[in-house]
Parts: sequence; C-alpha cells; structure tokens
Amino acid sequence: MKDKLIYRIQKTMQGYINEEQMKKLTETLKLCFYNINITETEIKSTDNTGNSERLLEIFLSAKRIEGCSAKTIVYYKSTIGDMISKINKEIINITTEDLRLYLAEYQNKRKISKITLDNVRRIFSSFFAWLEDEDYIIKSPVRRIHKVKAEKIIKEAFTDENVELLRDNCEDVRDLALIDLLNSTGMRVGELVRLNRDDIDFYERQCIVFGKGASEREVYFDAKTKIHLLEYLEKRQDINEALFVSVKAPHNRLTIAGVQSILRKIGKRANINKVHPHRFRRTLATSAINRGMPIEQVQKLLGHMKIDTTMNYAIVNQNNVKISHKKFIS
Repeated sequence: MKDKLIYRIQKTMQGYINEEQMKKLTETLKLCFYNINITETEIKSTDNTGNSERLLEIFLSAKRIEGCSAKTIVYYKSTIGDMISKINKEIINITTEDLRLYLAEYQNKRKISKITLDNVRRIFSSFFAWLEDEDYIIKSPVRRIHKVKAEKIIKEAFTDENVELLRDNCEDVRDLALIDLLNSTGMRVGELVRLNRDDIDFYERQCIVFGKGASEREVYFDAKTKIHLLEYLEKRQDINEALFVSVKAPHNRLTIAGVQSILRKIGKRANINKVHPHRFRRTLATSAINRGMPIEQVQKLLGHMKIDTTMNYAIVNQNNVKISHKKFIS
C-alpha cells in the first residue's frame, strides 16, 4: 500500500519536476513513510474527492451558476457521464492515457467528425480544469491532449439575390417580417422566439434580446423590417404577448423548431438549399465585415464573448482583401 501511494505521488508530479528531482522525491517519500503503516481505507479518505457522480453534479451546479443553458448542462452531463462510466475509475485516478483511449474509441464507434471530437475534448478539458482549480485533483489529465485539427469548412452566407428570393416566396406578412428581422439583426433563433410585442422599440428601430449565459444586448433593424412588423401586428387578432405566433388558433408562441420549419418551406419554394436561422446570422457578420465594420463592433452586434467566434462566422471577400492590400501595403 505504501509503494502504491508513492507511485501515485510520482505520477502526479510528472511534468513538474525533472528526473533528478524525481529521484530525490522518491527517496524522501520512502524515508518519510519508513515507519508508517498505511491502509487502503486511509488512502481513500485522504482523496477528499467524493465519488465521481457527486463531483460531476457539483461541476454542473457551478456551470448553472455561471449561466449555462439547460441544453448545455444536459450535453455536459451526458458527455462527461458517459466517459466516467466507460473508463470506470475514480476521477482522481483517470489518466491522460485513459482519456486518449476513450476519445479514440468514441470516434471509431460513433464515426463522428473531428470537429465533434474536439468538442468532446473541450468539455473534458473544462471539467478537469475545474477539478484542478477547485483542488479536487492536482493536475488536469487533459493538458497533454491537444486540440483536434480539422479541416475548416467554409459555410456559405446568403447572397443579396438569395434573400430577395426568400422574401418573394413568403406566403404571408408574418413570414416576411420574420425573415426581415433575422436578416437585419443577426439575432439567434432562440433570442427571436423569446421576444414579445412590447420588447420592440419601433421609434428607435431596436430591441433588447437575451442571449447565451443570460446576457442581454441591443440589436437593430432596418426600415422595411419595421414596416412589415407593424403590418403583421396590426393584422393579428390574438392576445398572445409573443412577437411571433402560429398562424392557426390558438396562436401559440412560435418555437425554435417552428421557425426552422417555416424557413425550410420558404427555402424549398425559392429553390434555395440550407435555409435555416443561423445562416442569416452568418450573412450579417460577413456583410458587415466586408463593408468595413470593425470586427469588435460585429462581435458586439452578434453577442459573442470571444472575437475568434466572430471570425469563424465571417467569410471575408477576397476582392476586399486585394483592395485593402493596395490601400495599406502596396
């Protein structure tokens, strides 16, 4: 039992000290433990980590307090819970090798993309980094697992012609107002479906939306969006406070799935593939950057915490790069 404890200390200190220091540490540990009896029960009590499930629940509680959405919490719980179950070790004993083997098997069995695999790695990194920060473990085993490199897929934005075709294929003013609002604000679909009539400031052509992490920000819409929103609201006969509701009674608030379904149908009529709410958001970011809006302002407009996220949304026009090269370099 004594040798087992010394071995665990050695494993924990790997990466922090060199070979000569490791030998000295081993000698010191053997000397200190020479006349000490250690039992398995005593080692478990010194872990002070509790069981894996309890630590996972504490981590998820911390994420809730930080403002993570219920959907994110569920994803974290299932992803980390599956890892703990498959590796079948107490968290303090999980090694880098355990996680590498798990990730390799996970990718092989589920046939997932490299992007998805890296998302799983990032979740593990967040979990073990939190355990390290909270002193449940000495060092995160994910530190030596590097980012999974994946080919960058450029997702297309809508062209001006695409947007006009979509608008032309709307069958009622509700759908027209919905497309105009998404196109001019770049708001998330989850933000859109939470909007109420009273949230809209028609005089300033703006509204406040609540985004990820319970954050709020102002978004702005153009004149034609204002006209079509007012026209839509004037035609409504229901008393639902929601900004967008179903056409048929009882006129319930539109859900995310409802908006996605509406856009797919419009896209089919317009003969445009991949029409979904997020593409309007990407289109706004791309258009704003290509027209010269500073990236920091685009970041603010979209409600991104990190500017890297904004850059991933935007497709920079190569012609603008050429013009800028002539302006600033040539």
